[in-house]
Amino acid sequence: MPQIEWIFHSGAVFDGRRLVPGATAVAVSGGAVSAVGTDAELRALAGPATETEDLAGRLVTPGFTDAHIHAAYAGVERLGCDLAELSGAEACLARIAEHARRPAAADNPEGWVTGGGWYKGDFPGGYPDRHILDAVAPHRPVYLINRDHHSAWVNTRALELAGIDASTPDPADGRIERGPDGFPSGTLHEGAMDLVARVLPPVTGQLLADGILHAQDHLFSMGVTGWQEAILGSYGGYPDASAAYRSLAGAGTLKGRATGALWVPRDTTVDSVPALVQEFRERRAANAAAGFPTTSAKIMVDGVPENYTAAMLDPYLRPCACAGDAPADERGLLYLSPEVLTAVSIALDAAGFDLHLHVIGDRAVRTGLDAVAAARAANPGSAGRHHMAHLQIIHPGDIGRFADLDVTVNAQALWACNDDQMRELTVPLLGDERAGWQYPFAGLEAAGARLAMGSDWPVSSPDPWQAIHVAVNRSHPDYPDAPPLLPAQALTLNSALAAYTSGSAWLNRAAGGTLVPGAPADLAVHSANPFELDPAELSSLQSEIVLAAGEPVFIRSTADTGAAVLQRTAP
Repeated sequence: MPQIEWIFHSGAVFDGRRLVPGATAVAVSGGAVSAVGTDAELRALAGPATETEDLAGRLVTPGFTDAHIHAAYAGVERLGCDLAELSGAEACLARIAEHARRPAAADNPEGWVTGGGWYKGDFPGGYPDRHILDAVAPHRPVYLINRDHHSAWVNTRALELAGIDASTPDPADGRIERGPDGFPSGTLHEGAMDLVARVLPPVTGQLLADGILHAQDHLFSMGVTGWQEAILGSYGGYPDASAAYRSLAGAGTLKGRATGALWVPRDTTVDSVPALVQEFRERRAANAAAGFPTTSAKIMVDGVPENYTAAMLDPYLRPCACAGDAPADERGLLYLSPEVLTAVSIALDAAGFDLHLHVIGDRAVRTGLDAVAAARAANPGSAGRHHMAHLQIIHPGDIGRFADLDVTVNAQALWACNDDQMRELTVPLLGDERAGWQYPFAGLEAAGARLAMGSDWPVSSPDPWQAIHVAVNRSHPDYPDAPPLLPAQALTLNSALAAYTSGSAWLNRAAGGTLVPGAPADLAVHSANPFELDPAELSSLQSEIVLAAGEPVFIRSTADTGAAVLQRTAP
């Protein structure tokens, strides 16, 4: 056995699937887990150079794997006008004003203010007006993507530079919010974002690489050691980040286990499918050769309910006359017709790609399941790890199909709560019956579905403990007085932890996700043993020591915790 480099002792061990009975220690050597057992069993393995860490009852787990994230976008936005961690319109406008006062850069002569992270719940009706942007940035064009990346907020100067006015038609895959006179009011949904994004200063490869490294550091601080970049392609003003990932992997600075999903454009047709699949094969090979696996294909089946783009089986409700300009029978959008979705799903499955489907509305879920069923029937020998992300509204009749078709539930559990957006913007459009079909994680698990988890960062926090808190409590720690959202759909702590570790790593076809001898030493030590806490305290947990392939990539400082984390003691 190689020289033992680390021994974590006197704690509790979750191996990716369960809390290991009797285990109190983990040994690491050569970048891998060497042993899991009791303190006494592992003490004999220590050598003179072994680093030991007294867990003092804390929990050690595999590093978290985020199965749906936009790390490149998040990093770039954090380096720009970052609104993601702000609360309230006033704070957002103050941050935007500060950026608008900065001198324009040589590569941005118009002085565009870009970034994102604004929250729909901070603005009346969910969507802000261009005039309040004009007040803080009257001469600088502004383009800010919201947290869910399905809408952008722009000011009048940005509309002028893009040539958008009252005569500009809505694109087929998007919608322009308009005032009573028909002039754009300042919010662009889905494909309409591209009307302004096409005139933005280009996001350079260097900026993408800087953003990915910035995001990687932030993810490590959350205990996340692996992730799937959920869109690799041109989207919302961003180019394909694959080249940046390849460069970082080649330089040895990409230390997390990153994988990616190649983006299926929303203008794909049946006739274009063969060329798309061939292009994906070539991109997959180039990325793999550089050490960046991209075995998934991302298909956005629909949008989100708050802007009427989530695809619903029955029409949205219209709770008031102010419910925008959506028609009375609005059922949302399917970005690819069922015919195209089925054709591309069958072809990608045959080519060995895992389908990664964005589905929010019940019609999108059903249409996506139908496409997977067609692929399974057409390619009986395939072993595609197909999955659906988000899964907000699922018709009860479709719950059992996930296990039947072996479709993994890629859950963004942080959203399964009664926050302001849910209560004020979402439920009024759905009504009570459909609101009761939201995020049925426990029902899916009981029916035999596989579970994985992701954050969709920068749409929401990448902190797994926040998502696990909501998965277990069905309530958000920031809304303690709100009733739980469908508490019968809560997961156990064990199920949530397994989904965020071994479940997501399996889905990503990535090493890691378990703490068993021979597994990569991607692990995280947390600030307490959550199995001994009141569930209401789960959101208070932090990752304190994080290893990637046996290398320490994050150690929480004394300043962060008020007490030293690393305590060199005999095991």
